[in-house]
Amino acid sequence: MRKLMKLLTAVVVLIPTLALADVDQRFAKLRDQAEAMGAVSAFVDKYVGDCASKMMGGGECEKNAEIFRQGATGKKFYMIITEETSTVLSMGEVKSNGQFVLNLTPFFAAAGMAITHGAPTKTDGDGNPVMPFIRMDAVLPDGWNPAMMQRQVQGQALRLQIVFTPQGVWTLPKKGGGQLKGVKAKFEAVLVSVGRTGDQVGLWLGK
Repeated sequence: MRKLMKLLTAVVVLIPTLALADVDQRFAKLRDQAEAMGAVSAFVDKYVGDCASKMMGGGECEKNAEIFRQGATGKKFYMIITEETSTVLSMGEVKSNGQFVLNLTPFFAAAGMAITHGAPTKTDGDGNPVMPFIRMDAVLPDGWNPAMMQRQVQGQALRLQIVFTPQGVWTLPKKGGGQLKGVKAKFEAVLVSVGRTGDQVGLWLGK
């Protein structure tokens, strides 16, 4: 039983190591300078502060959010997104020799807020913030065709790894009243890979 537990522990340690292995060295350098974070929702909640009212502890909530922002603003963070990628990724132009364009909407929503590259300045007719695409040059893995990649995009089978630097909080008027809020960030780098194999598909480096 003890040997089995040691084996299981080794497997658990190995899995995240494999997830980070063999990536582009330019991305790896930025990733290694950043602090790893967990869920997007936990970060935006701490950074923005989902504070109800001062009568219900909102004052303390706002104070804690301000303290967290002071420590986090200007600092690099790293996150992995494996779910809901179909809502932020779409296929763009298909070129020759297996090259194509991946369009990334740099808007990662959670807890009624979002982390964005830059800050949205307007909403669409449905009240959703409008963000311009990040166009990523991408390459099909060996033996793949565009239709196979399209299925991966639609099936949320791609993994996103992102290094970003928070720069502040943005707000927009909310349709029906209230405010939309989010974290204005600078995306330093985005790496897209096949979730099942880890094969790199595309890399975008910020300027």
